[in-house]
Amino acid sequence: MSSEDDHLKVSAPKDSAAGIPGITHALRQSYDQMGVRRTALTLLRVNQKKGFDCPGCAWPEADDKRHIAEFCENGAKAVAEEATTDRVTREFFARHTVDELAERTDHWLGKQGRLTEPMIKRRGSEHYEPVSWDEAFGLLAEELRGLGSPDEALFYTSGRTSNEAAFAYQLFARTFGTNNLPDCSNMCHESSGSALNETIGIGKGSVLLEDVHQADLIFIVGQNPGTNHPRMLSALEKAKKAGARIVAVNPLPEAGLMRFKNPQTPAGLVGRGTGLADRFLQIRLNGDLALFQALNRLLLESDAPDALDRDFLDEHTAGFEAFERHVRALDWDEVLEATGLTRGEIAATLGDVLGAKRIVVCWAMGLTQHRNSVPTIREIVNFLLLRGNIGRPGAGVCPVRGHSNVQGDRTMGIYEKPAPAFLDALAKEFDFEPPREHGLDTVNAIRAMRDGTAKVFLGMGGNFVRATPDSAVTEAAMRSCRLTAQVSTKLNRSHAVTGEQALILPTLGRTERDDQAGGPQFVSVEDSMGRVHASRGRLAPASPELLSEVSIVCRLARSVLEADAPWTAMERDYGVIRDHVSRVVPGFEDYNGRVDEGFTLPHAPRDERRFPTATGKANLTVNELEILRVPEGRLLLQTVRSHDQYNTTIYGLDDRYRGIKAGRRVVFVNPDDLTELGLADGEMVDLVSEWSDGAERRAPEFRIVSYSTARGCAAAYFPETNVLVPLDSTAEISNTPTSKSIVVRLERV
Repeated sequence: MSSEDDHLKVSAPKDSAAGIPGITHALRQSYDQMGVRRTALTLLRVNQKKGFDCPGCAWPEADDKRHIAEFCENGAKAVAEEATTDRVTREFFARHTVDELAERTDHWLGKQGRLTEPMIKRRGSEHYEPVSWDEAFGLLAEELRGLGSPDEALFYTSGRTSNEAAFAYQLFARTFGTNNLPDCSNMCHESSGSALNETIGIGKGSVLLEDVHQADLIFIVGQNPGTNHPRMLSALEKAKKAGARIVAVNPLPEAGLMRFKNPQTPAGLVGRGTGLADRFLQIRLNGDLALFQALNRLLLESDAPDALDRDFLDEHTAGFEAFERHVRALDWDEVLEATGLTRGEIAATLGDVLGAKRIVVCWAMGLTQHRNSVPTIREIVNFLLLRGNIGRPGAGVCPVRGHSNVQGDRTMGIYEKPAPAFLDALAKEFDFEPPREHGLDTVNAIRAMRDGTAKVFLGMGGNFVRATPDSAVTEAAMRSCRLTAQVSTKLNRSHAVTGEQALILPTLGRTERDDQAGGPQFVSVEDSMGRVHASRGRLAPASPELLSEVSIVCRLARSVLEADAPWTAMERDYGVIRDHVSRVVPGFEDYNGRVDEGFTLPHAPRDERRFPTATGKANLTVNELEILRVPEGRLLLQTVRSHDQYNTTIYGLDDRYRGIKAGRRVVFVNPDDLTELGLADGEMVDLVSEWSDGAERRAPEFRIVSYSTARGCAAAYFPETNVLVPLDSTAEISNTPTSKSIVVRLERV
């Protein structure tokens, strides 16, 4: 085990989330990293109308009344990580070789502080050393212009990038000549977008925050909002108080869905809080498709007069006959095997459905990272369409995005398969012909680096090597590049896994002032429900050497393309970028005039019950049920976050709600499975994944924790277990890594 795990302790998991412990943990980390005065200056501006957007999750804020403390525990941690007073200087890099940094944990690297000046690792050197911005841009320009083809370059984007930076970035990549724009969506909600585009004609959720508040029934499927989207708990509490029922569908019981102690209310601080989930369906991993097909069959068979919305189905949907034939032939034995549920549990859930007029289904990574993720989400759309629950207030599809602007980046054109209409608009606005051939997504980008057909990697934020699957393959691929460059606020493992040459380009964070030649600037973001709003940092930059993401993109574009226009004007005044966006991206008309107050992007299925699909209607689909069976003596593993974590950023070593303290290398296993396997709570094991390529992938030295998971299933934290996910094990259609369905065996150490 890592030395960080030497003091690992395990206790009983919690049955409630937030409350006073949430406040104390948030403030303790904030005070430790920012101090008392800086904590007050930053946290009181998080998610406020004249403040900055939380760099954590993409859950929306209410338009009207906002609490003075409009942040959650993990949001406070995210702000503290960025606004820390600790600094990584040139002296730090002189003390540590790149190989030494590669031996450190993600937690240790992140705790060193903010990056302060551009750094270069030259060919053959063991250390990073300072470099001027001009030399850094010159090196990048030389390498990019020296490629045999623009398609030998990769332009990756993380979800923290603002709309303005993302638009400029994709414009630069396409002006350079490639659609190689992989992004973090490829690894998370790509399956959602694929399924929703096909079925309702737009790859985004159809609900607004008020729809959640107005729903009669809310399904939370494959999602742990108590850790990953804590502010969502307030919305669920409001829905409960208005009479909604909540069904939680998950292999793990999650504290946030049991009881929520709202730290913004007296009852949440000193009372019992609010019980949230009325029903917990402890489903087997990958059983969600079978569950929703079973519910759909029961709806078709129900004699309740309003079981189906016949008028909606006749007027607004296509494909009903084929769908009905397929679902009526569903095998109940297969359903029960796939889900691990009883027929009684599913029948009781049907009662919840028939008792609800307005239904919302929310989901996250627990649904999107399986081989059959796209069919699963299509089946959820079938479920909602049967009762007319799209385009109705209080109802709809709600994929809950993780990163703060991952949805906005895609809207701005960060996509390897751009729509022809977007490229046409881009060509008209900027008078050039953008490339039309599809580019590389994240998985294919790794393959291209591995195979030597991609030679320069530029990462706009994020931690690529720790966010991606098959860690050994990914790291070898990165090391084969001629040049890797990372635009970052803090140190992470991607700075220690480099090409022959490497650049660290330090950038401003969301919390910081952005002053350009045209005066103080602000940026904008899009939340998980299509609401666009401004974000203004107020803190002094961590270093005078930092550049904004927009400045980095514009200056690089000038160096590579040897052209001033439009880059100088866009860097000087981000309003120029927003004016360009208003003429390129539908829904952004008068962008500059509306962004201060915020505006909601149009959504035809929600707003008009109009479905811009190939059929002109919402498409009911046929989705084959394939049961994921594992060999005897094996388990099905899902990767999960701890409560002290956001994506690959490790805030601390505790997972308070699951009873884990001072360690991360744990694997949660059902006690009955442990008995069958001849293993015991507390034993040390290696996790070994098995896949059809025959290669052995091993994550060593994990402590077994006996836990109430679904039978046959296990869970462990990423990124430590990303090494177990085969690069070629991906979802059909979306090509998303299958991080939630890994066949593993446990080997005693």
